[in-house]
Amino acid sequence: MGRCPDCGNWNTFSETAFNAKAGSAYSAAKGSSGGAPESLKNVVALKAGRVNTGIPEFDRIIGGGLVPGAMVLLAGPPGIGKSTLLLQIAESMAKSGKTCLYVSGEESVQQLKLRGNRLNAGSEKLLVYSETSVSEIILQIKKIKPDLTIIDSIQTLHNPELPAISGSVGQVRECAEEINHAAKTMHVPVIVSGQVTKEGAIAGPKVLEHTVDTVLYFDEAKDNFHRIIRTEKNRFGPSDELGIFQMKVTGLEEVINPSAMFLESRPADATGSVIVSLMNGSRPLLLELQALITRTNFNLPRRQVSGLDYNRVLLLVAVMERILKLDLQGWDIFLNIAGGTRVNEPACDLSIIMAVYSAYRNMPVGNDTVVIGEVGLSGEIRAVSYMEKRVAEAEKLGFKTCIIPRANLKNLSAGRTDLIGVAKLKEAMEVIDARWK
Repeated sequence: MGRCPDCGNWNTFSETAFNAKAGSAYSAAKGSSGGAPESLKNVVALKAGRVNTGIPEFDRIIGGGLVPGAMVLLAGPPGIGKSTLLLQIAESMAKSGKTCLYVSGEESVQQLKLRGNRLNAGSEKLLVYSETSVSEIILQIKKIKPDLTIIDSIQTLHNPELPAISGSVGQVRECAEEINHAAKTMHVPVIVSGQVTKEGAIAGPKVLEHTVDTVLYFDEAKDNFHRIIRTEKNRFGPSDELGIFQMKVTGLEEVINPSAMFLESRPADATGSVIVSLMNGSRPLLLELQALITRTNFNLPRRQVSGLDYNRVLLLVAVMERILKLDLQGWDIFLNIAGGTRVNEPACDLSIIMAVYSAYRNMPVGNDTVVIGEVGLSGEIRAVSYMEKRVAEAEKLGFKTCIIPRANLKNLSAGRTDLIGVAKLKEAMEVIDARWK
């Protein structure tokens, strides 16, 4: 079959030989739970709580620590720092007295020792094992019963009973299911690393993402020094968290205040520059939104965005033309989120409009102002959630003014930051116009 009937892509099907005898035996072993269906009310929950890795930033993005029996997939391109972070997690837990089994299918134990010397890792409780056979790995897990198992990477494993090569669709699927079954049976948390394709998708079948409990994507920031981990799926916590690390000679180091990092290079009194407070899971984050407007040289003006929803920007530009009576048809509009972060939250609507308005009028909004609010099609400013956390983050970084929806004012207490509530889009523009007079 040349074309996939589901995704529509060409040449994505691959033939995988399957051992019917081995598959039947495995399915029977995996499916036998030894019990009958019972009421959820009568099920006794595990008493063991979450396991802290010793790296607070990583614990936060997975929901507060590792859940016993959970399987976490850390995916990213080659050389991004997955193995470095995983070895740091293993060393941190080993220092606290927990037994960690680090299984590498890509490196020998001697190579792991070299990397461990660079990261100052060498605790007695940190056990390293170079193996690619999934059956041998599961035997070691049953024998050692570690507090954490790390497998680097899932594409290197193979099941000897399957004739397919390592990294093929069948091998990745079967190995992931066997490891997941072992983790659930022995209540041992497992972290596996995975490579991504040129298109940015996880290498292997899509079922790999369905098999695991948590999916983390490891990206590189534009400055090449910072690494961003995004939670795409989490059965035991929020699925929209974001963690930021800085790559150093001794490994990855947590960025305690990412808002200050994103704003440190912001130019003073720049036109088209607006600060917006967004929520990444449970943590507020201040980002700089930049807008640039130039005269168009074609009949159709350009609308180019980076880090924002393109269709949402088109909608907001239409609202500006209709409500504010601005003629933007003869202007090319470029929008960018500084730092390479992606934003998909309605709370940045008002900041997008204000950035475009500032660039259109060629006047700065102000370095001490944060803009938050969702904009409706009729120009109304709608309330957003977690306003207390957003304003507190702005106040912590020294911002003096916050332009927010008027509906959010009643739930906020007075502080060092001046809160300006607006209910209509024209009111927000009048606040900015008053500063320019």
